[in-house]
Amino acid sequence: MQDQNAEFDDHRRSFLGITLLGMAGGAIAASPGESASAADQASQSQSKGLFPQGAPAAASGYSPGIVATGTRVVFVSGQGPADRTAEMEVQIRQTFERIGEVLKAGGASFKNVVMLRGYFLHLSRDMPIYRKVRKEFLVEPYPASTTMGVTELAVEGLQVEIEAIAIV
Repeated sequence: MQDQNAEFDDHRRSFLGITLLGMAGGAIAASPGESASAADQASQSQSKGLFPQGAPAAASGYSPGIVATGTRVVFVSGQGPADRTAEMEVQIRQTFERIGEVLKAGGASFKNVVMLRGYFLHLSRDMPIYRKVRKEFLVEPYPASTTMGVTELAVEGLQVEIEAIAIV
């Protein structure tokens, strides 16, 4: 029994060591002084859109699924527009611009985005505009995406909020 416990402890230590080494490598790869273009050049990330016959995309501008590989993950919290009184196309564009700034700070760009989630107070009104604007920022293979109508967002007056995940 003692030999089994010792063996388990050795495996656990090995796993934790490898995990911490991987986390440190990611932190080193994303050092604060690194520019986004340098990160893009050094990036080994790859994405492939998944289009199985049983799960077609309802519209262009997103993929039913994505297989992505890379060394770091950048999570972008929900972003909204700078001007909450502007017309919706401007609000959505401003929201994507803010997402772009967060991606850049993480050493990523829109080409690294693998998942988007959009939340709208007026989904049926805003969905056609969202579909149009997101194609101005995203590249193929388009990320997987979920868009939903909600009754309320956390910031008063906000009508759209979009979050993103990127693999770099």
